[in-house]
Amino acid sequence: MMLINNQFDIADTVYLKTDMEQLPRIVYAIQVTINGLIYFISSGTDTSEHYEFELSTEENIVRKLVD
Repeated sequence: MMLINNQFDIADTVYLKTDMEQLPRIVYAIQVTINGLIYFISSGTDTSEHYEFELSTEENIVRKLVD
């Protein structure tokens, strides 16, 4: 049996820490790799893949206001 300790679950709303617009994104898949977990996220029709450290469950208002 394999235990996966993921920080985010499928259907969670997350934010990219580096996104200046701080758009909400939905986790739609999680891939287990030798290097860790990769989260597949989407915002509308845009999709991307990210490591856990790139994501947050909280919007960064300061980053949004700096733009």
